[in-house]
Amino acid sequence: MLIFIAFVYFCLACSGIWLALFPSGRDFLGQWWTGMGQRRAPPPQRAVQAAPRPAEWRRWGARPRKFVRRHALACAAGVLLVMVPSLLALLMSHPGMLPGYEPSSVAPDALVAELLNGERLAPPVALPPMAFTTVEVEQVRPMLVDASRNWTLLDADFSQRLLLAFKIMKEKHGYEMALLEGYRSPARQTLLASMGSHVTSAGAFQSWHQYGLAADCAFWRDGKLVISEKDPWAMRGYQLYGEIAESLGLTWGGRWTMMDFGHIELRRAGVMRK
Repeated sequence: MLIFIAFVYFCLACSGIWLALFPSGRDFLGQWWTGMGQRRAPPPQRAVQAAPRPAEWRRWGARPRKFVRRHALACAAGVLLVMVPSLLALLMSHPGMLPGYEPSSVAPDALVAELLNGERLAPPVALPPMAFTTVEVEQVRPMLVDASRNWTLLDADFSQRLLLAFKIMKEKHGYEMALLEGYRSPARQTLLASMGSHVTSAGAFQSWHQYGLAADCAFWRDGKLVISEKDPWAMRGYQLYGEIAESLGLTWGGRWTMMDFGHIELRRAGVMRK
């Protein structure tokens, strides 16, 4: 769609420049308009218009070339004026810029769908509050001790997908997962946004956390939370976690420009406030 809009803009801009700068363009438009009037006229009043002779066509074709040679700099500037905005729009655009855009979720495969419709998974045992106050945790995720880890505040469908991701990570890859934050109140979202874009760029009701459809997770190893992706073991875990989450129809923050490896969300049309 964006390519089509850019193409239409390019054609209209070129046509406008042709009509504004080239006499042949204005002559062509005048002759076309005259011809339209003659075709609309009653048969007795229709004038017979001779087709342009080859010499006239050659003379029309020579006019643009002479104009371009005489005004080379102005023509070059006009071409740049037309091309640069279109190219920039194509290079910098993404579907999320469109109003009302809701990215489609990845459909779970048959095995995952069967698991989601079958066994109801239970949340793991809550970690002690002291686990969220270590130096490593505070450096990577400040104010995490006050975050909500109440599974009942999460959307039921999202909660089961998240728990299934936890189960697969443990049974298939040997990673013990831990929920860092699930539901987030609008007041907490505003507070985190005030700390800067390195924490979050989303204001109140601009995050799926406010709707119980997002979670931040990390790993539990040797009685400690491992959050930082600088740990090769954790980075490998995040990659596996992202692949599993996407297979469950979830969006993984590890693919964003501002990467958030532990974040996953379930985007649902008609939920996010505009």
